Amino acid sequence: MARQLARLGYLDTKKTLFMLCDLQEKFRPGMKMFDPVVKNASKLVQAGKMLDVPLIVTEHYPEKLGPIVKDLDIGHAKGVFAKTLFSMVTPDVQNKINELFPSAGPETVVLFGLESHICLEQTAMDLLSNGYTVHVAADCSVSRSQEDRLLALERLKQYGCFVTTSENIIFKLMRDKNHPAFDKVRHTVRDPSVDSGLAKL
Repeated sequence: MARQLARLGYLDTKKTLFMLCDLQEKFRPGMKMFDPVVKNASKLVQAGKMLDVPLIVTEHYPEKLGPIVKDLDIGHAKGVFAKTLFSMVTPDVQNKINELFPSAGPETVVLFGLESHICLEQTAMDLLSNGYTVHVAADCSVSRSQEDRLLALERLKQYGCFVTTSENIIFKLMRDKNHPAFDKVRHTVRDPSVDSGLAKL
């Protein structure tokens, strides 16, 4: 029954994992939507921390491309993993997922970062293949070109991902104004998310 609910788009804080992909400083100059996406990703990361949703972060080839942007507070991440594979689902990351969810893995993964048409898409394919339900935070995900980004989000929907927004995810996780973390989280959603150019989606 629980897996069925996850496949309908329900989110449960105890059965959800956040995965932040490669939002590194080196990529900023080449992506015009980078700054709005980072602002929205910051909101999602902060809310996830308040809701006690575990976070896994990857950095693509950090020796050359550097660390995750300083705008994002990832101090609570359960691991920051270097990778050269385009997919985030490296052996080290999969081992960490198994450690965090020892019985049956998470029901749902919330995926965001860059690039939508490369690392995000290949990560989503691997996660779906492993039986997880995947929510892609579109307003927290970016590519160098809007065409690649928008077409990737369309393909992700075709694969069976929920392509959604940071606020939709946050409120699905809380479900109730009486959630114990609501008073803290509401400050992160007081201002609307920044427009990241998804009007064509």
